[in-house]
Amino acid sequence: MTQGMNTVNRYSTLMLKGLAVVVLLSACVSVPPQSQEANVGRVEHGKASYYAMKYQFQTTASGEPLNQFAHTAAHPNLPFGTKLKVTNVKNGKSILVKVNDRGPFIKGRIIDLTRSAFAAIADIDLGVIQVKIEVVR
Repeated sequence: MTQGMNTVNRYSTLMLKGLAVVVLLSACVSVPPQSQEANVGRVEHGKASYYAMKYQFQTTASGEPLNQFAHTAAHPNLPFGTKLKVTNVKNGKSILVKVNDRGPFIKGRIIDLTRSAFAAIADIDLGVIQVKIEVVR
């Protein structure tokens, strides 16, 4: 009888450990990215910056090489390929960009633009500007 109880206890302990592992792993699973269409109309306000030239041609999170002359951007969680209208709130100038990277990784910033995209809406000497971003596609 004691050996039978030990087997049951061992089995119960293994089951509990397995359940704990499943619970812990499920907490680590990220939410699947939403489709681009589900985000159309989404608006965010915050700060935008631009990539330093040293990142030219380095691989972005989407696998594309960074091209400072293209109108692309890094966003923390919008799907790659999402088209955004980025508006400088101070002067009203806008640019359309495509999300192809992750970032920015500095608190308070909501988007990193390529140098040419930033220059289209602000003086690059500013470095950081207030923007409104709208998902258009």
